[in-house]
Amino acid sequence: MKTVCIFLAEGFEETEALLPLDILRRGGVSVMTVSVTGDRTVKGAHSVPVVADMLFEDLKEEDVEMVVLPGGLPGATNLDAHEGLDRLVMSFAGACKPLAAICAAPMVYGRRGLLKGKKATCYPGFDKYLEGAEYTGNMVERCDNFILGKGPAAAADFGFALLEKLAGEPKVQEVKSGMLFA
Repeated sequence: MKTVCIFLAEGFEETEALLPLDILRRGGVSVMTVSVTGDRTVKGAHSVPVVADMLFEDLKEEDVEMVVLPGGLPGATNLDAHEGLDRLVMSFAGACKPLAAICAAPMVYGRRGLLKGKKATCYPGFDKYLEGAEYTGNMVERCDNFILGKGPAAAADFGFALLEKLAGEPKVQEVKSGMLFA
């Protein structure tokens, strides 16, 4: 069964990982958290330990439906430096499969030139890594196979954008209603 994978590195932004995870699971989407640290317990940017569902080493690319990268520091730079994740991202980009990132993490795609000619958003100041992209500063930006979020305040909107891509607008409205967003 294909699944959405949210990748966790030391120093990830907890809100940007866990709120989209919660929204997607409420919407019935199969989601797994994946540690890139070699340990299932990953400490977030605010020292919150999270036990990931699996280790990167146990992941099979053919089981991944969407790559989701939370920001936070040094979480985003740790994701950017992970060789296995680099290969997965480049494979997904080459096949136009869904790639998502929020806050500082869009730099992972930008530094690889994957956002050239596309509208993009990220945490202010990290736009310098979005090589060739048109930085909008919007809370959420959707362009081709990319969904990007600006920062912690965009975590819910980012999660709902992911859910819309995977399950459609009626499911988004159902989950929003249950969470008292609408």
